[in-house]
Amino acid sequence: MDQKGTGRGRTARRVVGLGLAAVLLAGGTVGQAVAAAAAAQDEATGAPIVQDEAGGAVEDQLVPTIDPASGVELPPTLGETDLAVYVRETGHTIGGVMLDYWRATGAGAGFGAPISEPFAAANGYYSQAFERGVFQYRPDVLFTDEPIVRLMPVGRTALNERVATVRGDGKRANGGGDRRAGAWRAMDPGAAAAQAAVADGGLYVEETGHTVSGAFLEWYERHEGAFYLGNPLGEPVTERGRTVQWFEGGLLMGGSRGVELAPLPAEMAPALGIETERVGRAGLPDYAESLFLEGTNPNWAARAETPGAKRIEVDLSEQRLWAYQGDDLVTTTLVTTGLEPNTTEQGRFRVRLKYPEQDMAGFTSSTGEVVATDDGSGAPVPGAVGSYEVTDVPDVMYFNMEAEALHGAYWRDNFGETGSHGCINLPLEMATFLYGWAPLGTPVWVHE
Repeated sequence: MDQKGTGRGRTARRVVGLGLAAVLLAGGTVGQAVAAAAAAQDEATGAPIVQDEAGGAVEDQLVPTIDPASGVELPPTLGETDLAVYVRETGHTIGGVMLDYWRATGAGAGFGAPISEPFAAANGYYSQAFERGVFQYRPDVLFTDEPIVRLMPVGRTALNERVATVRGDGKRANGGGDRRAGAWRAMDPGAAAAQAAVADGGLYVEETGHTVSGAFLEWYERHEGAFYLGNPLGEPVTERGRTVQWFEGGLLMGGSRGVELAPLPAEMAPALGIETERVGRAGLPDYAESLFLEGTNPNWAARAETPGAKRIEVDLSEQRLWAYQGDDLVTTTLVTTGLEPNTTEQGRFRVRLKYPEQDMAGFTSSTGEVVATDDGSGAPVPGAVGSYEVTDVPDVMYFNMEAEALHGAYWRDNFGETGSHGCINLPLEMATFLYGWAPLGTPVWVHE
């Protein structure tokens, strides 16, 4: 039988985690950080970030770690890869949470190659710059289903520099006006242009009073633009000889090659105070997706190096999982999901916490419903009449705030029907493959 997670994880792999972030902000490279962390610890246990159905945290309280030199909060250990890599193209390194989210969002095909080492940004976040986006760790969304890495709002900064601050009447605040003023002026949702865009399948964003439609909307939705690019700052205009649209986190450009992000961070690095000088590899391997794969894909549908953002889809009615990268199906498998009354939660989530192995235990009511997961405290649980425990559950990837995870199920021989306490059970070989393939930040869509 399957369990919801206990929060009592055991990791058999060395995790760089906080040691990496601290060394980097002290002026070191990722390679130096990995060496320092390896010398300091052979094993580390990260605090799980899971909750029970009542919304109460079942992990030991995670104490924020603040870098003493910069004052920024550092990413905690969440089961991110213990590898760090070198990107020869730009001469920079990536590791930890930044590497996981870079891989999840498409690596170089997504936000481009790294152009800096991690740094403390002026807005107070632990950051690393890439050619087409500046990643920032956002501790304020750590205990949510949202991505914990977002983009610095360089689009807003760049747009203000190019057109100056635009007043409500469309004129520049410092005088002169802008012939494209209408593109920046916020629209009321009842405006004809806004209604026309929505009627044609577009999106109206109330926060900024602008729309996203057509090919830009397709890119925006496929790449979780609401989280990474943020809100639109204007309507499409012609710039750089192409149709473009400005967003808080960047600039989308249309063209013969389709929609792509402009290299704003690379262009703005000096103005943003980002140090882009190349660094040595410090013994790190060149980035290759194959470095992270464990075991073999038991159902190959595409090569491991296929470009594009990663995502996982689970259909509860079919009891099947599909893993995609870009437009390509990488693998698929039958699964076992939650059986009444512990059905698997539906929605859009992401891989948010990983354990190579974990004990799982919990408490059930008289109806069989899981009422709490076991935090190891021994405290009585109101309404509990039964309990369960399974040890050494392999390849655990939590994806929501209900303590539900993708994981291997060595106790199960048949898949393709419901039967768990809410988690998504995987055949062992598939669980091992997905654990290496899907980094933190990989979207997980569960539906019927």
